[in-house]
Amino acid sequence: MSDTEVLEQRLRLGNGFGPSDQGRVVHALANLAPHLNTWQPAQVDLALSVKERGQKDQKVTFEAFLSGWPPFVATSHEAELDIALTEVRKEMIRQIEDAKSRREPRKHDKQKPGA
Repeated sequence: MSDTEVLEQRLRLGNGFGPSDQGRVVHALANLAPHLNTWQPAQVDLALSVKERGQKDQKVTFEAFLSGWPPFVATSHEAELDIALTEVRKEMIRQIEDAKSRREPRKHDKQKPGA
């Protein structure tokens, strides 16, 4: 599987995006792909939409539905689309990694043998 294949397969472009935006969006979100390796591609559902595209009131919404986890939602009100895509990608990575770290057992929480 290529680095961005999960994005290419599982990303739905919603309102404000067309088929011609697919490559641009996948490229902008590519750094998210390694953070999705915990799940099989069929367990990943991603949705991206934009309201008021190109306007000062533009809002980009990026949703991730990952099997066994609550939905993750990242938004940006940045007027420049490429910057907005970067913002939602970074926020999505932060949310996913924060959630993973809360579920993983911590080393200091393990009891010592014989305790």
